[in-house]
Amino acid sequence: MEATKLAAEHRTTVRKGIGALRRSGLLPAVMYSADKQPLSLQLNSREASKTLNRIQGTVLIDLALKDATHKTLVREVQRNFITDEILHVDFYEVAMDRLMRVKIPVRLVGNAYAVTSLGGILVRGLPDIEIECLPGDLVSEIRVDMEPLKEINMALSVNDIKLPEKIKMISHGDDMIARVTYASLEEITTEKPEVVAGEVEVVEKGKKLEEGAEGETATAAKPGAAPAKAGAAPAKAGAAPAKAAAPAAPAKEKKK
Repeated sequence: MEATKLAAEHRTTVRKGIGALRRSGLLPAVMYSADKQPLSLQLNSREASKTLNRIQGTVLIDLALKDATHKTLVREVQRNFITDEILHVDFYEVAMDRLMRVKIPVRLVGNAYAVTSLGGILVRGLPDIEIECLPGDLVSEIRVDMEPLKEINMALSVNDIKLPEKIKMISHGDDMIARVTYASLEEITTEKPEVVAGEVEVVEKGKKLEEGAEGETATAAKPGAAPAKAGAAPAKAGAAPAKAAAPAAPAKEKKK
């Protein structure tokens, strides 16, 4: 694999001075190593961002300092979540004669007949796989052809990936890469409340008892009388009481 080149310088500014460093057009970075102390670096922000944004997959980067050039991989890129501007980069130095384990992205290529002709839905599995190799044998990505997916429910797993001879697969062979499935249809169900016989019987019985109690109360209050009309206006407060009936005149005594 051909390495990408980036120029870097040693950095002495830390913590409180990082903001001023960025405003001056420099990008803070750190280079880690298996057997060395981390090294604080700074890069030209414009040039470094252009190169890092162009990189796809896992790529070796020649990090050129004044004293030496280091073979590295990008370990982490920190970005502004609003502007997507690169704020900080972590590199990891690799030894060209030492095996390393890295994750490389999986790229699906081609067309699946089960999707284009049978109306299936493609479900993605692992976005990347873990491999082991020498830095010089590293590939930036793994391409997986979807042509074998000719029927619904067919799938591709890690075992279906063909790697170059010098690269060893570390990911589990049964892990899914892609699968074709039926389009899911949302099932609409109308739920009816369950009716319990015991509850209905109790309610009906209670209702009958209430109706019977109301009838008995009305009969005891005024036997044979018609029930009072609902909504009748009550007597006005302060109204004059009804006049009492005048006493009957005494009968005249008959003359003898």
